[in-house]
Amino acid sequence: MDFKRTQAPGIILHDWGLVEYETARRQMDEIHEAAVRDGRNHLIFCSHPSVFTVGSDGGEWPVPTVPTDRGGSITCHSEGQLVTYFCFQAPRPALFYRRVLRAYEAFFAELLPAVRYDKNRPGFYVANRKIASLGFRYRRGVSLHGVALNVDVDLAFHSLVAPCNLEGISPTSLAAEGVNIAMEDGTSILLAKIMEAFNDPVQA
Repeated sequence: MDFKRTQAPGIILHDWGLVEYETARRQMDEIHEAAVRDGRNHLIFCSHPSVFTVGSDGGEWPVPTVPTDRGGSITCHSEGQLVTYFCFQAPRPALFYRRVLRAYEAFFAELLPAVRYDKNRPGFYVANRKIASLGFRYRRGVSLHGVALNVDVDLAFHSLVAPCNLEGISPTSLAAEGVNIAMEDGTSILLAKIMEAFNDPVQA
């Protein structure tokens, strides 16, 4: 599926592949500005080389980190993780957030029904194992940042710091939970769930 060529009345897709986090951050800001101008929903799929990013909660960490302006604490990114950035029209952030949750809940219902969203520790979990992290910001009525889903990652690296600095929580992935799926297939399923949740189709 060549997302870069897709043009549609609805969601505009951007598939960046593997990209350094700081490069992606600059590009996301550019896409955000485009979304402000054109009033469209822009969806970005990518993954990042190994890096720890820290949101507005701040803190000091035993690993090198990159600061970012999303909400939340420390998050680990690496290859094998499906990162989805939403530069979506979000005049009502709570409604936007519920639709994001709906999309991921439908995704996990199909692939790994044991996953649950925990509103007290925002993220998706299998028992005490975190499989996806969420962090957003809203500017000029358009969302920024998004969701990091562990498809098949190096859990030893992800375990260097507790996910989002949560005590008693360890990282996991679809692969570690017995769901072996190619990144491309997982992306296609997730895209379908996002289009359904936002009632915003993508047409070639």
